[in-house]
Amino acid sequence: MTEKPDNPANETTQAPADAAQAAPAPTDEVAALTKANAELKDQFLRTLADMENLRRRTEREVADARAYGIASFARDLLAVADNIQRALEATGADWKARADAAGQALFDGVELTERELLKALEKHGIKKLDPAGQKFDPNLHQAMFEIDDASVPAGTVVQVLQSGFTIGERILRPAMVAVSKGGPKGEKAAPAEKASQPN
Repeated sequence: MTEKPDNPANETTQAPADAAQAAPAPTDEVAALTKANAELKDQFLRTLADMENLRRRTEREVADARAYGIASFARDLLAVADNIQRALEATGADWKARADAAGQALFDGVELTERELLKALEKHGIKKLDPAGQKFDPNLHQAMFEIDDASVPAGTVVQVLQSGFTIGERILRPAMVAVSKGGPKGEKAAPAEKASQPN
């Protein structure tokens, strides 16, 4: 058997052809890198936006915790404020006028205690609602019953059975009220009638 001598020229021409096929074209490599760069940039921007949203949400939750964290404690104190108010209402102004010096001092002490309690609650953002004479608002008031009273517009709070309280912008406890019925319509009915009339 005779062996053919290796042709070095033939190997040289074949090697560059194989290298050209194995190596990707420069434009394909640039396009792949550009695509990867765009994906990483998009991922980075999304992560940055998520972190900013998390920061804002955390700030809002911390502010809410500061403002409304005492809501449960404040709700418990409202029972104390109610009992002090009941004690003052039970004695009344005529009792104070007839009471001796010790009785008047006791009455004044209870009044002072109530004022101090309300002032301490207000210092922490808790305000007492005084809805007597106002238009009934279901967001702030809880209607217990209706009273026939033609002297005031229908839907007006005519009696407060239990005071309501707010904490910040939220309702801590709605005011329990009696609402009038049978009187003239409130202010909200008049604009609705004007709107329905043709010009």
